[in-house]
Amino acid sequence: MLVQEPSEEDTIAILRGIKEKYEIHHGVRIQDAATVAAVILSNRYITDRFLPDKAIDLIDEAASRLRIEIDSMPTEIDELERQRIKLEIEQEALKKEKDQASINRLGEVQKKLADLNDQLNGMKAQWTLERETIGRIRTIKEQIEAAQVESQRAERTGNLSKVAEIRYGTIVALEKELTKENERLQEIQAIHHMLKEEVGAEDVASVVAKWTGIPVDKLLEGEKEKLLQAESILKKRVVGQKQAIAAVSNAVRRARAGLQDPDRPLGSFIFMGPTGVGKTELARSLADFLFDSEQAMIRIDMSEFMEKHSVARLIGALPAMSATMKAAI
Repeated sequence: MLVQEPSEEDTIAILRGIKEKYEIHHGVRIQDAATVAAVILSNRYITDRFLPDKAIDLIDEAASRLRIEIDSMPTEIDELERQRIKLEIEQEALKKEKDQASINRLGEVQKKLADLNDQLNGMKAQWTLERETIGRIRTIKEQIEAAQVESQRAERTGNLSKVAEIRYGTIVALEKELTKENERLQEIQAIHHMLKEEVGAEDVASVVAKWTGIPVDKLLEGEKEKLLQAESILKKRVVGQKQAIAAVSNAVRRARAGLQDPDRPLGSFIFMGPTGVGKTELARSLADFLFDSEQAMIRIDMSEFMEKHSVARLIGALPAMSATMKAAI
């Protein structure tokens, strides 16, 4: 039996179904926009794997990254800690000096250290509070999942009284506690938050950028918007070739709109003209626009094939010529 790759719509439905398990496993929330972005971006930019596997791995890695950030010290606190260590080293060095300039500088350093310590203490308290609340939310979610599994097991064995106790007692109480902790987290993060507990589309895009090397801003740009400004993007690099740019842009738009045979190339173009008018630059610009790399093209420069024998570079050497060369060697 041949199992076909699911469509983007089917993959989105699959990810929505398993999203909760990944949320519980990593202790984060996954936005619906993140699941949609994982499917669309993986299908568009990761061509050596198939759906839903590559989309699931994207969500998994994005959630894992966020969990590591939650467990690690925030960048803001880390930078202030480095500043504090530098000031403490400077303070110890200045204490050994007796001149007036060093004494004045010591007073300034000590004042900066006091202010910095106050700022650090406040930020660390905020970070600890957020991290503990997120940890409690994760624990409650794990307890809810365990209760649901226990309820299903009891239902299979026919223990209906236990099923009722779990579903209408244990799970309801845990869900109330979960709501309370979520509200508490929102209050804590209302003015300023140091930890991010939701996986968004930009987090998924950063994982794709790491895998493919494509900048994040290009990944998040919509396909429709990108194609509509094809001419303006190409004209920034190629000057004075409006007709060629328009022909190429229209061909690409027709292909992406589905008005072309899917078994044929996007378009076949012969750029003719003297040296320096922009033939090669247009080909490079088009490759960069479509595939985010100037190297993603096969370019044949006909000026390199002016002699009859040079056609062998395209189609290979003739059998007789190949044998002759071997004999000569």
